[in-house]
Amino acid sequence: MPVIINLSQMSDADARRLIDFASGLSQGLHGKIERVTSKVFLLSPAHVVVSGEAGENEGDVDASFFSHA
Repeated sequence: MPVIINLSQMSDADARRLIDFASGLSQGLHGKIERVTSKVFLLSPAHVVVSGEAGENEGDVDASFFSHA
């Protein structure tokens, strides 16, 4: 499941520590972390494609974060 983390209400030091943890968690689960704004991040599993992202292996994708119905 994709997760959005908004750190805008946190101090810079605490936000940095949380992003360090989230980066390790994401990498350990073969996912990815992307910066949306300066203090908003998107964590997504490997099988999720974010709209606008050009994936090399789109045939392997079985879910999409933004679905266009």
